[in-house]
Amino acid sequence: MQNTTIPLDEIKFVLLDMDGTLLDKYFDDYFWEHLVPEKYAEKKNISFGRAKEELLAKYHAHEGTLNWTDIDFWSREVELDIPALKEQIHHLIEVHPHVEDFLGMLRRRRKKVFLVTNAHYKVLDIKLKKTEIGKYFDATLTSFEIGFPKEMIEFWERAEKRLRFEKEKSLFIDDTKAVLRTAKRFGIRHVLYKSYASSKAERGRSAEFQELADFRELMP
Repeated sequence: MQNTTIPLDEIKFVLLDMDGTLLDKYFDDYFWEHLVPEKYAEKKNISFGRAKEELLAKYHAHEGTLNWTDIDFWSREVELDIPALKEQIHHLIEVHPHVEDFLGMLRRRRKKVFLVTNAHYKVLDIKLKKTEIGKYFDATLTSFEIGFPKEMIEFWERAEKRLRFEKEKSLFIDDTKAVLRTAKRFGIRHVLYKSYASSKAERGRSAEFQELADFRELMP
């Protein structure tokens, strides 16, 4: 396993995305691409194919906005109880391999560890209860608390004030390139692209960012 070239000894603050980075994105992909279209098709009395087509168009229209991960918004938009549906399949929520080893190592080295996510706070609650990784974080911050998604520079300006991290001594890991671009533009010195977001999908690739396939790569 080839280690990344991140100088962990020089880093004091580690900011981590949740879905796709720490947690297997298969849960979210299955939920939005299969379960919700299935329930929407039943409700509207249309085919699964048509339901999925309609929903993908709706998703695309709100990508990169606060609505994108606002499950209350989607409950109204698709006329389904999204939080209840998520609870139904919460057994599919899984932590990526070696995440807890990595988080434990950060705690032992006394790094400040922050979870920064676009996920709705209701979804955050469901996932932290299922995975029990919340104990590793000094703080968690959602885009809903900030008022902007991570794709916008305003998120990072407000997050810096709230969490008091130092950009020059920070590492940020995310599986979304648009978010990494904004974080880099804001001035976070070290950013990594989590290339395996879902256990059921192909590995992502990036010519723009250093890739992290497995958290063992960051372990001494």
